[in-house]
Amino acid sequence: MGILEKIKDIEEEMARTQKNKATEYHLGLLKAKLAKYRAQLLEPTTKSSKPGEGFDVLKSGDARVVFIGFPSVGKSTLLSKITETKSEVASYEFTTLTAIPGVINYHGAEIQALDLPGIIQGASQGKGRGRQVVAVAKTADVILMVLDATKSREQKAQLTAELEAVGIRLNRPKPDIVFKIKKGGGITFNTTCKSLTYMDEKMVMNILRDYKIHNADVMIREDCTVDDFIDVIIGTRKYVKCLYVYNKIDGISMEELERLAREPHTVVISCEMNLNLEYLVDRIWEELGLLRVYTKRKGKAPDFSDALIVREASSIENVCHSIHRTLAEHFRYALVWGASAKHSPQRVGLTHMVAEGDVVSIVTK
Repeated sequence: MGILEKIKDIEEEMARTQKNKATEYHLGLLKAKLAKYRAQLLEPTTKSSKPGEGFDVLKSGDARVVFIGFPSVGKSTLLSKITETKSEVASYEFTTLTAIPGVINYHGAEIQALDLPGIIQGASQGKGRGRQVVAVAKTADVILMVLDATKSREQKAQLTAELEAVGIRLNRPKPDIVFKIKKGGGITFNTTCKSLTYMDEKMVMNILRDYKIHNADVMIREDCTVDDFIDVIIGTRKYVKCLYVYNKIDGISMEELERLAREPHTVVISCEMNLNLEYLVDRIWEELGLLRVYTKRKGKAPDFSDALIVREASSIENVCHSIHRTLAEHFRYALVWGASAKHSPQRVGLTHMVAEGDVVSIVTK
């Protein structure tokens, strides 16, 4: 029996099984087996793409955004509108057959945008080059799920299910679970929660036994589900921010438009009529969580033409690494002007956290 048949049998058994207190252990083990088989299914077997063509696009710029969606929802058009890249556009499906890279220039930041081929149902099982598409999606800082506003509401749920099946978790924090495999001593289970709603120590032991793990430390710090615990065990899950972008809003009613616009993590646009595209780029910047920091040489004015792009919660040490990898070794102190400084300028050390628009002058030994 192949992996696909095993997955189908488990899914059918889960559908037949009633969800109650008596069957929760059985369902938990089925979920663990299902996750294991899906992970095996996505492991690439052979290299089938031609040299210089395909999905292995070098990550460049300050961040990466990927466009995912069903065929003919407007991904290629959107890429050409918000970047200077021309991706092939046509009214028929599967116009894009490989990953098309582009660059979004936003106030000095270079954001790499990738237009991926249209996903079809069954992509998580390898259909329609699904494996390559989701492999690139895992490298993204933000996923843009491009949807057709004129089609059924099932698109979003279907795409989310396909991405969930391959280990991509959208707009969800990583479970607060500490899991560490050790050489001996058996399973040590602890929790800081007063009560666990979805699982207990027996369930944890059964799942670990199914994965052939007999020595490990487990600390559960939140009321997590069985799926959350399995994700931590597998360890290859990616927790990615996602923006749901509804295109072709010029073809729906005002009532439907307002309903879509009020949904969380959602932007409504029309590539055909150039509606809301600037706001979309602003939202991409917000979701990426990047900061612009400017440098200043001693005795000279700050250089506001060339910003250093760093992640949120970055320190002066991260700024040093952005300038040069050896700068932190020769660091003496830094002077900071801006929102993060208590007074201007403030003399700080490597652990000082910078804010958007800060000006930094680094003094070396």
